[in-house]
Parts: sequence; structure tokens; C-alpha cells
Amino acid sequence: MPVEGTWDLAISTPIGTMNAVVDLYAEDGVLNGTAHGSGEEAALGDPLFAGDRLTWSQSITKPLRLNLTFDMVVNGDTMTGKSKAGRLPTSKVTGQRRTA
Repeated sequence: MPVEGTWDLAISTPIGTMNAVVDLYAEDGVLNGTAHGSGEEAALGDPLFAGDRLTWSQSITKPLRLNLTFDMVVNGDTMTGKSKAGRLPTSKVTGQRRTA
């Protein structure tokens, strides 16, 4: 899958920029992944890549307990888009794939 790999994300939130790492991998043709940030790891819920759009959800507990949804556009080794956490404002997200 063209989105497989390790991605460094920067999420612009109302409390400042949060950094996270997302690992995406295909297993038996199904996209899976995990996110790491703020000292915790979370499995990605329903990651889906179609065309150039990548979407997923995840739950975090730091700095707040939130359920997040991501809607990203992937262009080669970069991704841009947004994250939404409940009633909080939408956050801008940028990502860069790590290269070997």
C-alpha cells in the first residue's frame, strides 16, 4: 500500500503543536496502524486509504481524554489535513514519511 511506513505528524491544536508518530502497515491486504505520542500508544480505528485520502480514528488520554478523527490527503511522502476532537475546533495536521 502506498501509505505504508512511519509518519511524523504535527498537529496544530488550541494548546500548541502536538507531535505524534503514526506507523501504517498492511496485513493480509488490510491497512492497520498505531499512533505514538505524549507517552502513549493507540491503535488506529478503521484506517482507510482510497484514492489520495487517508482517514482513521483513535482515542487518546493525554493531554485530555479525547476521541479523534483524522482526514488526510497523501501526496507521495507528505500528508496534510485535519483532525477533529468532539466539539473542539478542527486542528490542522501535516505529516512527513520517514525515509530509510
